[in-house]
Amino acid sequence: MGNVFVVGSINQDYVLVVDRRPEAGETVTGATLVTRCGGKGANQAAAAASGGARTTILARVGMDGAAEAQRNDLAMRGVDVSLVIATADVATGVAFVAVTPDGESSVVVAPGANGLLGGRDVRAVAERIAESAVLVIQLEIPIDTVMAAVDCCGPDTHVLLNAAPYVGLPDSLLRRIDTLVVNEHEAVSFVDPQRGGVPHTEQIAGAILEHGPRNAVVTMGGKGAVVAGPDGSVHVPAPRVPVVDSTGAGDVFVGTLAALLADHQPLHQAVMIAVERASSSVGFVGARLPVATEPGSIS
Repeated sequence: MGNVFVVGSINQDYVLVVDRRPEAGETVTGATLVTRCGGKGANQAAAAASGGARTTILARVGMDGAAEAQRNDLAMRGVDVSLVIATADVATGVAFVAVTPDGESSVVVAPGANGLLGGRDVRAVAERIAESAVLVIQLEIPIDTVMAAVDCCGPDTHVLLNAAPYVGLPDSLLRRIDTLVVNEHEAVSFVDPQRGGVPHTEQIAGAILEHGPRNAVVTMGGKGAVVAGPDGSVHVPAPRVPVVDSTGAGDVFVGTLAALLADHQPLHQAVMIAVERASSSVGFVGARLPVATEPGSIS
């Protein structure tokens, strides 16, 4: 299996399990607090490593207790953390997550050190990125850093962009993406609803390709995912499972997909397995599966 290189975010997650989310100006009591390791980049790296890929993450953290906990958790899961940079005078990123009984979540993020991950950091390890089978990037780090990472890719590196949380992206970047992954809400940002309303998800996935990526995957939670490529679009259904917390399912999907693509699996087959893996993750609180449940390989 080829190696996966992740350039992305690391957060300390504070998960509040609540009966319902408060309305504006309202206080809701009786919540249960759970502390977890998170951040889209770190979660995706953990999922890729659990899928058997040799996985490295480039990220920034503060010089605090949360940073040490993050490094230890990722290392325990088999992720190379030698490129996680300790940053003075700034805190490790923090996410506050409210989870309701239906498993749905709302997230507020304070980026902290993630916002300081820059192009210079990326260019310092350009050779390692160029040698990777798959580069995984997301948008919890500065967009200039994302573009610098893409600039460092080798001719055989598969560029996997999870465009979340969504920000406007130039077509010049999108044309360099091999596989773009977005959820249903983010996907709508790529179409103009004023031109006859929001189309069906398969049509949206196809429309995303007009912006330049070779392939597009739209994740739809319990409904699975739609894969669009040069040969058309196809829906991949998800198994029915009880939902406890859906917070990290998208990251499990992306990390699993990266591991499978690094193993040269066809995209459609990789998406089928990634959907199953993401579905299994919603039975636990937190953005990563407990280590005891990690199967070690999904290929």
